[in-house]
Amino acid sequence: MVFSEAVLTLGDARAGGLSKDQVYRMIETGELERVGRGVYVRPDRIDPAMASLAAATALQVRATMCLTSALVHHDLSDAIPHETDIALPRGVRRPAGFDHVAWHSFDPATFDIGRTPLKAEGALQMWVYSAERTIVDCFRLAHLEGPDIGHTALRRWVQRRGSTPADLLRVAAAFPRSVPRVRQALEVLL
Repeated sequence: MVFSEAVLTLGDARAGGLSKDQVYRMIETGELERVGRGVYVRPDRIDPAMASLAAATALQVRATMCLTSALVHHDLSDAIPHETDIALPRGVRRPAGFDHVAWHSFDPATFDIGRTPLKAEGALQMWVYSAERTIVDCFRLAHLEGPDIGHTALRRWVQRRGSTPADLLRVAAAFPRSVPRVRQALEVLL
């Protein structure tokens, strides 16, 4: 059986008439690659940088690329992340068995702020936080990300055509504790 989608769960395989042994043979031949428990990607049909996010989204539709991974996606960082940063609303169960994912739990009340769709891989809709939301998150979570990553991203963002401080401050307003840090960093750069 041939699957046209880039991501396949064990449930999809069973529904398509494949046994667990057939799925394991597809892994051995390289037709599938295991990303997490019960979720596989077709390496020839998906960008390797998106494989973890696509697999996580197949199991949890609210999975959203965030922090350093989102900065790289928006070309606001030169970092080469060893893991894909993926956020889920606090209280949502994280999929098991993902080796190359750093899971983050964000407040459900603010989870959708700045959440934007990515180019879909087949029928699967993936999400990433906007550049503005990601910068705010880096300042907000500087104790996890390090103090310089937000400043570096902000510096690049300010130099882009179409980037306005008002947009950034509007996003920051949803996270009141981050406003003074973001405003101060903007004042230094402008």
